[in-house]
Amino acid sequence: MMFKTRFAPSPTGLLHLGNIYSALQCESWAKEHHAELLLRIEDIDFTRCKPEFTQQMVDDLAWMGVSFDGDVMYQSQRLKLYDKALQKLINMGVLYPCFCTRKEIQANTRHTHALDNYPKTCRDLNAEEVLERKQHTAYAWRLHSQKVSTMVANHDLYWLDGDEKKQWFNLDDMGDVVIGRKDIQVSYHLAVVVDDAAQAITHVIRGRDLRSSTPVHRTLQLLLGFSSPIYIHHALLLDTQGTRLAKSKGSTTIQSLREMGLSAADVRKLIKKASIS
Repeated sequence: MMFKTRFAPSPTGLLHLGNIYSALQCESWAKEHHAELLLRIEDIDFTRCKPEFTQQMVDDLAWMGVSFDGDVMYQSQRLKLYDKALQKLINMGVLYPCFCTRKEIQANTRHTHALDNYPKTCRDLNAEEVLERKQHTAYAWRLHSQKVSTMVANHDLYWLDGDEKKQWFNLDDMGDVVIGRKDIQVSYHLAVVVDDAAQAITHVIRGRDLRSSTPVHRTLQLLLGFSSPIYIHHALLLDTQGTRLAKSKGSTTIQSLREMGLSAADVRKLIKKASIS
């Protein structure tokens, strides 16, 4: 069996050292296991993603010497496929419309360990009220975790880690996460599951910060009849204050290092010396 993994950055900003660290983790694993390494650009969020960031990402990865197999996949070209999957879930009755704003959710949230921290305000609206609100209020589609629990067997609620050990999870801990967004129609969770299945990804190598999303992805795979990859969550690169690198925090970009005159080899050495957690 041929193993496949992927590096899937989102062009909401320029690649920083943490992104490249993740790309190198994927590259190293692929080489060690003689696996295919694919590049996927997760650019469905038209409110934040920009073409110039996409092109710079591709250029920076090539400059770093990270090579990929096959053609680049762009999520922005696959919206009809995501909509088809969303409609399937709606028809299955496992999604419900949520009319709440972020401000309303924050005001009504109670202490909970669920992933999305949503108080299920819209879960039990009657059909008449839902129809009336749809006429004038934007809405998202949330996963009805309680209904899902009646359709998915408890013995299937696990994902496999890098050692192929079962990591069990509880649907109540996952909560009623957003699967269809108000603004861009589809969530990251649904798009990534559809794409991993389409590309026959056998192993997902990504940061520990995405570990909490894995139960959501596994649940969607069960509902949509997709096989599940093995998930390997690597450590995260930290800055000098011990904080995870992120675009939102203005972390050092590869473009800026290139402009400073560093070589790709210099950047790789810099990453090797950096702290991880």
